[in-house]
Amino acid sequence: MKKTALIMAGGKGERFWPKSRLSLPKQFLSLTNDSRSMLQLTVERILPLIDMQDIFIATNSDYKPLVLQQLPDLPSSNVICEPVGRNTAPCIGLGAVHISKKYEDAVMYVLPSDHLIKDTDIFLRTLESAAELADSGPNLITIGITPNYPETGYGYIKFDSSRPVACGYRVEKFVEKPNAVLAAQYLEDGCYLWNSGMFVWNVSTILRRMEELIPETYDILKRIQTAIGTDQENIVLKNLFPTCISESVDYAIMEHASNIFTIPGRFGWDDVGSWLALERHNPSDEHNNIRRGKTITLDTENCIIDSSDKLVATIGIKDLIIVDTNDSLLVCSKDRCNDIKQILSELKSNKSFNLYL
Repeated sequence: MKKTALIMAGGKGERFWPKSRLSLPKQFLSLTNDSRSMLQLTVERILPLIDMQDIFIATNSDYKPLVLQQLPDLPSSNVICEPVGRNTAPCIGLGAVHISKKYEDAVMYVLPSDHLIKDTDIFLRTLESAAELADSGPNLITIGITPNYPETGYGYIKFDSSRPVACGYRVEKFVEKPNAVLAAQYLEDGCYLWNSGMFVWNVSTILRRMEELIPETYDILKRIQTAIGTDQENIVLKNLFPTCISESVDYAIMEHASNIFTIPGRFGWDDVGSWLALERHNPSDEHNNIRRGKTITLDTENCIIDSSDKLVATIGIKDLIIVDTNDSLLVCSKDRCNDIKQILSELKSNKSFNLYL
């Protein structure tokens, strides 16, 4: 069984502004104390299962130098540069035709580049089980996360607990982000998982499903595939890929295909969606502050303080996020951290502030 991986690394990480920028988005940052970026951690995590030459990174051309700088052992040809963002279905399809061009068929792990996993051993065993299920038939596997609280910020996967299959379950349906009442019901029900955005399938299987369900995108991807490795590859990619319909793989494929299975993941997953995630992955001081860089605190409680070069001193505050960079300073109430995107909207609308994006 040949195993490959497509790691999606084209996101902007806007909720981690001002550290995350267009020139250096979240996946290339270190958000834990080990100095490795989230992309580096993602790749290192799967190396026991997959050779570096079989790992592909989907990103855009602006980030290719960053990818190769952080992953010097990765073949340059394994960095797949999307000319424009077209959501996850075309992205995954582009990765699939690259892998198919190289190997004809293989198991394909699809992983985001900006998640953190606490228990790597359990994670790898889960991926191995998913690969066996994917390789046993025309099956599409999604890794669901066993919820431990009623989260309203994730989509959910409803599975049929009465029909276990090998290490997983048949998927009944995918559901959108719920309100607080529904999220509590899902948690109590016990048959719902968080949708992690991690998938496992054979390349031939996902391409067949694309041919059936999104034939126009499939045809475009196959035309691109014929140019891979030729001197026309970049021209064909730039001309054809933007014509793909922008849609998620969940909406385009997973909600409509048959033979959909999920495997519950219990390996300490975190999608690191905002600055608050630092509280889950970094040690705190005696006053429950997360402090990174040069900081001095007095009567400061329950804060996240991240300094790049300058000393940050705080007195008599609590429940704040303070992030200092060489050109920007964020001071934000912790309960408003999801509104950072609104600040970015203001920056985008004012041309004089575009350099801070």
